[in-house]
Amino acid sequence: MSAETVTQIVTARAVETVSESPFYIPMTGPAARPRRSLKHDDTFIVLDSHGDIGASVGGPDGLFNADTRYLARLELVLDEMQPLLLGSNLRDDNSALTVDLTNPDVYRQGRIVLQKDMLHIVRTIFLWRGTAYQRIGLENHGDRPASIDLTLLFDSDFADLFEVRGEKRPRRGIGSSRLLGPADVLFEYHGLDGKTRSTALHFDPRPTRLGVNAATWHLDLAPHGISSLFVAVSCNKPATFRPARFFRGLLAHRREMRRSTAGATSIETSNNIFNEVLCQSMADLNMLMTDTPQGRYPYAGIPWYSTTFGRDGIITALQMLWIDPRIARGVLRRLAYYQARTFDPLADAQPGKILHEMRSGEMADLREVPFAQYYGSVDATPLFVLLAGLYVERTGDEETLGELWPSIEAALGWIDGAGDPDGDGFVEYRRASEHGLANQGWKDSYDAIFHADGRLAEGQIALAEVQGYVFAAKQLAARCALRMRLMEKAAQLATEAQTLATRFEQAFWCDELGTYALALDGAKQPCRVRTSNAGQLLFSGIVPADRARQVAADLMRPHLFTGWGIRTVAQGEARYNPMSYHNGSIWPHDNALIALGLGRYGLKDSLAHLFKALFDAATYMDLRRLPELFCGFRREQGRGPTLYPVACAPQAWASATPFTLLEAALGLEFDAGRGEIRLRNPRLPAFLNEVVLRELRLGPSSVDLRVSRHGDEVSLEVLRTRGRIQVSIVLAH
Repeated sequence: MSAETVTQIVTARAVETVSESPFYIPMTGPAARPRRSLKHDDTFIVLDSHGDIGASVGGPDGLFNADTRYLARLELVLDEMQPLLLGSNLRDDNSALTVDLTNPDVYRQGRIVLQKDMLHIVRTIFLWRGTAYQRIGLENHGDRPASIDLTLLFDSDFADLFEVRGEKRPRRGIGSSRLLGPADVLFEYHGLDGKTRSTALHFDPRPTRLGVNAATWHLDLAPHGISSLFVAVSCNKPATFRPARFFRGLLAHRREMRRSTAGATSIETSNNIFNEVLCQSMADLNMLMTDTPQGRYPYAGIPWYSTTFGRDGIITALQMLWIDPRIARGVLRRLAYYQARTFDPLADAQPGKILHEMRSGEMADLREVPFAQYYGSVDATPLFVLLAGLYVERTGDEETLGELWPSIEAALGWIDGAGDPDGDGFVEYRRASEHGLANQGWKDSYDAIFHADGRLAEGQIALAEVQGYVFAAKQLAARCALRMRLMEKAAQLATEAQTLATRFEQAFWCDELGTYALALDGAKQPCRVRTSNAGQLLFSGIVPADRARQVAADLMRPHLFTGWGIRTVAQGEARYNPMSYHNGSIWPHDNALIALGLGRYGLKDSLAHLFKALFDAATYMDLRRLPELFCGFRREQGRGPTLYPVACAPQAWASATPFTLLEAALGLEFDAGRGEIRLRNPRLPAFLNEVVLRELRLGPSSVDLRVSRHGDEVSLEVLRTRGRIQVSIVLAH
């Protein structure tokens, strides 16, 4: 995902002039109120702690649909004053936000007519099918009548998401607003792309006064009297549309959410705080899931990445594969559908390449940004093949393999063709257009790939972890080819994987570092920098066992391991900055893939330390929610981790991280052909005495398991089986 800036290094020593690129996310000041988010399919809403939109500075507030902001303001005032906040809470399943408010002292003509804390005001907000619903409940707890005006102030700007992020546009379309009746307001925007976008507000009961930017109710509440007001804000609905009744819609929404998670493995542990982390993660993932024509897809994150991202979707599906492989099937089908079939330099598209990002706002339609369907990712294509292979091994679903095989072959063709432009056997990138991303791995900041002296890498860049992805992808594709009885193809792919591993070792290993180079630049010179990228090589399996121990030891030393997790760049490197986006911060998903790598090589001590560090970090986070990233400062006694100010939360691959850590600790393996689940060298961290997995599925069968810790050892108890399934512990060193 993009966080790129353009930096011009001038001749004066240590002076850099930074100018914003189109894809930089600016942070100009602190948020005056905390923000809360809700999402349903292609619609999401960002509100502050009062339940308002646009009432306080510092947040990307709004009701958004398909990369456009349909509501930029929705503020509640009482007699022209802001109410007082009592508290606000998201429901555990993320289905609704509830905000409790009360009145300040209300004066008229110098006299108090309503003392503070007499009115209890409850705002309940949920999203469903392109409409934001809100109930405002009021109760007078005083012993005398309360007479007050409640006003909702509202507006729409139809800003493209990239405008909200800070982009300036020389021209915009034409907006208008009008009353549709005594209880309805319509905003319309005729865009430069020829599309008309509309926002309709429906009020119930009819306001006392209604204008195009304000609705006011005059309320007379008897002692202990109650009243309810309702507002529904819909995006691009036909003129005949009428929103559902509030409570009927809320119940239907919650039923849909429950149905969508049915069939996934459930987890309960002996640690109540870790249970809260898991519950929040599952609720966030369920909220980020979006029904698409190809299946359910995890959108990357709120607010900036609530759309289809190839890399994010693949890694999230990979992380959740053991719990719910249906996610992977939806991701693979959608990315196969949008696989590039032609050359398009602006979109960085080449036949066989897998999508990086897609957008549907006005700026994307007009190609003011290149992201309508953008392919500027070097790793999504091998990761697609890798996920397809893992999905088939997890499920035995050869029917889906047959459906995907043409796309797998096209992806392999890109890897060996356009993905390796100089034919040296390594997959490389260089953006095809100056409007695209300069760096096209997961660390896509402009300065994320550099040499030991701080010089930015130039030319065709071969990232270390991408070669690992290609190695694993070809190994898995070879096994897929065997399933399809393509023996010659299988042998060819297996040979290519081993050849790549040999050449990779020669080109990337750095004796003086005791680990692998970050990348090779266009002159085939290694970027001799200690980074977390070497940890992802363990995940791919390209590293020989003796090297793996060296890499793991380096990752767990203080220059990379902070006590909260592993930094992206080691302390002491030229561009190390613990507050940066990619050069010293901690990314949960990065750590999750490293954890899988540590488990692969049986390095369970390091894995246990890493698991504990990220669990401890989650206990300090708001809602027990791991964010997209946080700062890479060293852990200090009595202090929590330092947050990164514009990190997305929730973020799909961060939300999936606790499940990946548990998978790595348990050493879960699935053999669909034999109907067998194996726990290879399982080891639980010290904060978990017991883990219970229910409805752990393999094909048509499932099992409930209890894993209990006894020091460094575990015991396994099969609680229940359905169908034919075998479970075993494998101890191998």
